[in-house]
Amino acid sequence: MISYPDNERLLAAIESYLAQRELPTEPERLYAPMGYSLAEGGKRLRPMLLMLACGIFSDDTAPAMPAAAAVEVFHNFTLLHDDIMDNAALRRGKPSVQARWGRNVALLSGDAMLISAYRLLAATPARLLPRILEVFNDMAIGVCEGQQYDMDFEEQSEVSVEEYMRMIELKTSVLLGGAVTIGAIIGGADRADCRTLNRFAIELGFAFQLQDDLLDSYGDERTLGKPIGGDILEGKKSYLTVVAMSRATEEERETLRTLHRNPELTPESKIETARAIYDRCDVRRLTEQQIAIKFDRALSMLDRLSVGAERTQRMREYAAGLIGRNR
Repeated sequence: MISYPDNERLLAAIESYLAQRELPTEPERLYAPMGYSLAEGGKRLRPMLLMLACGIFSDDTAPAMPAAAAVEVFHNFTLLHDDIMDNAALRRGKPSVQARWGRNVALLSGDAMLISAYRLLAATPARLLPRILEVFNDMAIGVCEGQQYDMDFEEQSEVSVEEYMRMIELKTSVLLGGAVTIGAIIGGADRADCRTLNRFAIELGFAFQLQDDLLDSYGDERTLGKPIGGDILEGKKSYLTVVAMSRATEEERETLRTLHRNPELTPESKIETARAIYDRCDVRRLTEQQIAIKFDRALSMLDRLSVGAERTQRMREYAAGLIGRNR
């Protein structure tokens, strides 16, 4: 009988655990931004995946909670530094840490969050800590490599689909893969199951990021809670842009390269122009096709685990909810 909490109660437990973490009050400008960043917001995707992975192999998921908090703190550390690099004014609909407190405060608070993540990891079962640290460190350096590729792409006139997918794997999927692997280790999974579950998360990460790219250009602002077209207006290379560049005419490619800098067009016109090129190149259908392929591959990995299908049902439901599918 599986007794660990359902997904809604599991998310509430994660929120409660994060909220109960007591940060020092001084120096205020170091710790207040950390609490602000970790305040309820976001999907808590990574800790949820970690806890659900643990639950596949064990009914007792409590020992995994510190590690779940650690990956969420680490994720938020990366967001603080990402916002500095992007000079982003908003994060989750509110002022970013660097916009509210300044770049130097955001930099130092981010550093402190990284250290806090390692402190949380230290609360995991001691006998498992060497393996967990190995996975966590590989995950962390992979995220940094992915961020560097993402920044490099800003200076390249064209990026291939293969290059973009490799960047996604490092910047997005590796963190999901690390989370589920750590959860599986704590749950008692063997190395073969850990590798299989890691592959599940990598494929799910691909699907999740491609869907995010798609929604940025074709989503509903009322549903998303944010304006669409941000990638287009920033000149950011999304999967849609990369695919369009591989199928467009040279004139259209030049338009996509320079659209965000065109002072003669309104933001609305820039979005409409890019979407017209996407539509002509059949980008939306091709992106939806890739999302479906990656999602199906992810689910097929769950079929290969050494446990019964009932043990993976909760993970399937959660993954389907992320991608907006009935599975």
